Amino acid sequence: MTDVLLVEDDPLLREATQLSLERYGYQVRAVSDGQAGLAEFRDRVPDVAVLDVMLPRLDGVALVRLIRAESRLPVLMVSARTDPVDVVVGLEAGADDYLTKPYDIPVLVARIRSALRRATDTARSAPPEDDPVLRFGDLTVDTASMEVRREGRLLGLTPTERRLVLEFAAEPGVVLSRMTLLERVWDYTCGGDTRVVDVHVKRLRVKIGHERIVTVRGFGYKLAP
Repeated sequence: MTDVLLVEDDPLLREATQLSLERYGYQVRAVSDGQAGLAEFRDRVPDVAVLDVMLPRLDGVALVRLIRAESRLPVLMVSARTDPVDVVVGLEAGADDYLTKPYDIPVLVARIRSALRRATDTARSAPPEDDPVLRFGDLTVDTASMEVRREGRLLGLTPTERRLVLEFAAEPGVVLSRMTLLERVWDYTCGGDTRVVDVHVKRLRVKIGHERIVTVRGFGYKLAP
């Protein structure tokens, strides 16, 4: 059974969300503040975490940073705050996705399922020569083991960052629009906040090299072949 860590300070929303997720078959550990969330995470690492941004004792942004220092588990942040700065700060802290309140439970479940798929996704089909390793200068992408290395050093990528690399590596030199990446990586079938893509590309550049991903203004991004 999928273990979900839910950290939400609103008691009514916390209980309603927990009950709804349990009806979908999830095992939910629900707590009301960031410190309790950190303790639950360290007691047993969940399969996925759903964190409110505004939390007592330890806010959601600080909590996701602490989680990211210890684990690559999928993290979804939720908040009533829709200011672009708040969204970007949450994503840059290490969240895989961001959902604004109020939200429908089926939407939350879809986002959780998408995050879990990225965490367990198997490789894309290997290249025609059956070599699973794609090479771009000092950057190698192993589509079988899902390992990405730079100068031989294994990079600590989140599941979302790995999926993003695979999409770029599968079509080097081809411009992929933000909406295309939202559909392929985040499973957004209609619309979506493209800032999610921009922030993840920014984080990915730090790890694989800023020159590797080229911005094509007005269109999207491409991997330098």
